[in-house]
Amino acid sequence: MATGITSANSSVVTYLFARYTSLTAKPTSIRMIPPSVSTLAPHTKKQRSLTLWAVMEKNEDSIKIEKEDFVKKQNQKKVLSCVEEKQARKKTERQAYLVAAIMSSIGISSMAVLAVYYRFSWQMEGGELQLLEMFGTFALSVGAAVGMEFWARWAHRALWHASLWHMHESHHRPRDGPFELNDVFAIINAVPAIALLSYGFFNKGLVPGLCFGAGLGITVFGMAYMFVHDGLVHRRFPVGPIIHVPYLRKVAAAHQLHHSEKFNGLPYGLFLGPQEVQEVGGEEELEKEIRRWAKRSKGRSTMN
Repeated sequence: MATGITSANSSVVTYLFARYTSLTAKPTSIRMIPPSVSTLAPHTKKQRSLTLWAVMEKNEDSIKIEKEDFVKKQNQKKVLSCVEEKQARKKTERQAYLVAAIMSSIGISSMAVLAVYYRFSWQMEGGELQLLEMFGTFALSVGAAVGMEFWARWAHRALWHASLWHMHESHHRPRDGPFELNDVFAIINAVPAIALLSYGFFNKGLVPGLCFGAGLGITVFGMAYMFVHDGLVHRRFPVGPIIHVPYLRKVAAAHQLHHSEKFNGLPYGLFLGPQEVQEVGGEEELEKEIRRWAKRSKGRSTMN
């Protein structure tokens, strides 16, 4: 009897515990796991990746092209600025040398004219014409001018291209500035001319008259050399209508051959340069250079 009651109590306790457990237990939480992108649409991720890569590559190419265009524009601006600066510098150099050429030409020519006038007015004082002295002055003027061409040819070959090359070399290189070291030779040649003119001007007689004529001839040659060599040939200043003189075009072309060294430096003279070229059989090359020089001169005059 007691055993049955104990068993019944045990069953009741077990039932109540089970019921209590079922009522107090927490419900199981269900977490919604979103479907994976690769599970739903595996091609979507690949397509987006390819599109993003294509856009990035396109942007990089456009940026690269823009950089190249920017660099090109900057280089073009630099080149244009350099060209403009070079042209402005050349223009300034030509103006500076033109002023120097005009001042020296006017100064020297005016002094020479006045010197000639007063020199011969003194010779005619007293009513007697000093014919021998006057003839000697004029004759030596012409002789000195012609003789200077042969002196310049010899000095050009034997001195300027030899022991004095360190000075003359500046004339065979691109010039930086309106003047060059080679211009010193013009001053050197002016010294004896001034000395002879001064002695002949301040003294009377046949010998002073001959000295005056020699100085006058050197001065005339120096002025002609400056206009033809510096102005016509090397364009250091405008020379006007003498550019159209046929023989002076020959002279300019022959001097260009000297700078090209096609005939071992010939011609060394200036006004007789065409004859030097013809003596070595360079007539054909001289004609070609005349045509080339004429084209260059026409192009430069058009640009100016």
